[in-house]
Amino acid sequence: MTTSPLIGVEELRSLLGTPAAPVVLDVRYRMGGPGGPEEHEAGHVPGAAYVDMNADLAAPPGEGGRHPLPDPAVFVAAMQRAGVGIETPVVVYDDWAGHAAARAWWLLRHYGHRDVRLLDGGWSAWQAAGGDVETGPVPTATGDFHGVPGTMPVVDADGAARIAAAGTLIDARAPERFRGEIEPVDPVAGHIPGAVNHPTSWNLDNHGHFQDVRALRESYRHVGTGVGKDVAVYCGSGVTACHDIVALELLGIPAALYPGSWSGWIAAGRAR
Repeated sequence: MTTSPLIGVEELRSLLGTPAAPVVLDVRYRMGGPGGPEEHEAGHVPGAAYVDMNADLAAPPGEGGRHPLPDPAVFVAAMQRAGVGIETPVVVYDDWAGHAAARAWWLLRHYGHRDVRLLDGGWSAWQAAGGDVETGPVPTATGDFHGVPGTMPVVDADGAARIAAAGTLIDARAPERFRGEIEPVDPVAGHIPGAVNHPTSWNLDNHGHFQDVRALRESYRHVGTGVGKDVAVYCGSGVTACHDIVALELLGIPAALYPGSWSGWIAAGRAR
């Protein structure tokens, strides 16, 4: 089992083509951005299979928010199609500062996979380092991935409210959305009462890599994470919150995900 949720470009390059090579998943997705499948076809890390955010990593929008957790059978089948094995190391990447890849990382961990890492810097870092680029479709052998959800902690709306009152509930959205000054996606602006704001952008340095542990520790200390406190994270729809959970994992701080997040909070009639 790996000890870090991250892997650097050079380490990944050194592993590809060897017996220790991981399964690589391309999770490119950006809300309102270019289509991930087309981007994958145009160029990807050699051997990387494409995983679709909406089809494979989320259920259809509804009472659970805009990106509810996927049906277990759907997720397991998607991972098997991508060649994931229960014992095979996995590396996930995207071109959205790690936000979509973090959702894949979290789900694999949630289903009990013990060796999954996020490519620090993502597709941009791979290209900047001169990594080989493959185009076209990627044939994959069916993997033997299996598992059931439950390894990573989750909370529902009531649990999020309890942690906001007695622990630290982190809102991972941009500050202006947290403050309710703008809301470009959901029908109601604002945040869960008692939540504190730690935008995912604060996890990264100017080059799009995760900050070092010392800087991250100071950043999260300012929003009230500490020994003995329960911590949970939410965002707009439960996707980008996983980015904060990756950062907290680097600090050794366990954090629950509120999958419904703000869109689920609204759907449950909790926004006032």
